[in-house]
Amino acid sequence: MSETERDPSTRTAPVKITDVAAAAGVAPMTVSRVINTPDRVSPETTARVREAIARLGYVPNLIAGGLSSRKSRMVAAIVPTIAHPMFAGLVQSFSDAMRVAGYQVMLSISGYEDTDDESMFRALLGRRPDALLITGSGYSPAALQMLIEARIPVVEVWDVSSRPIDMAIGFDHAHVGREVAAFLLSKGHERFAVLTARDSRALTRARGFTETITAAGKPIVWEQMTPSPSTAVAGREGLRALLPVLDQRCALLCSSDLMAFGVVTEARVQGVMIPEHLAVVGFGNLELSAANEPAITTVSPEGSGTGRSAAAFLLRRLAGEGPRDTDRVLVPFRIMERATA
Repeated sequence: MSETERDPSTRTAPVKITDVAAAAGVAPMTVSRVINTPDRVSPETTARVREAIARLGYVPNLIAGGLSSRKSRMVAAIVPTIAHPMFAGLVQSFSDAMRVAGYQVMLSISGYEDTDDESMFRALLGRRPDALLITGSGYSPAALQMLIEARIPVVEVWDVSSRPIDMAIGFDHAHVGREVAAFLLSKGHERFAVLTARDSRALTRARGFTETITAAGKPIVWEQMTPSPSTAVAGREGLRALLPVLDQRCALLCSSDLMAFGVVTEARVQGVMIPEHLAVVGFGNLELSAANEPAITTVSPEGSGTGRSAAAFLLRRLAGEGPRDTDRVLVPFRIMERATA
């Protein structure tokens, strides 16, 4: 997809059913029948109409006629999970801020595995939300084009894409990994390990970490990926798998604080001294990281208000304000050095 296609200023008017009908060479009623009662339309015509729908990015209005106003007073939010405290907190703060402003939030859980994002977006946009929050930027070009064609405010959170659809608030995850590596190198560590969940953001942090360690001429002696989302159980299992290479001191990057908590818990059971024998760094700065004994060294995203900021971005746009240079925010972070590193 080109820069122009993703530039909000180049968006066209929303695709209408009459546009699809003209592209397919049929009447609008035929398009409606293909969408609602396809058994009443010949296979050849159905195929032609569906091709036009896909090509134009048309999204049927599933609430047409149900509202006297074009505004639904509803926004949609897509997150991979609410099982992880970081995403749960983001959804809560976003929903609270939107509710105060008179909007209700429709939540969709995308998961971490490859999904049919076009179908997901089509189902959400069919309810005609006034705005949309999405987590990350790893969607297909066709799905992103669908959001552009919808011509509603969109805020991307957690990642900062080089080409955001509209507004973005997120982290440079590769930079996080590089900074953790630099921190551990500065502490004099010589051997390194990685325990990460298998999601794009965690893997990006791990890649930034390993590239920096390798460039410094130090070895990565162990790497393991686990299913997403990361959990304390995965951390405990990871520490047990790491034991054979702990004949010498090692520094371990964990993709989340929950995983780091599991590692530290299992290390106590296995008699591994932390940080004397194993240094551990997590990500997220969850409450349990500071409360744990020993307290866990972690990366603290200084974007605890990301949900509120995302709501503020959308509400400003919904009030009629145009784009601003400040609509794309790189959230800062800092390493909280505690007892595990």
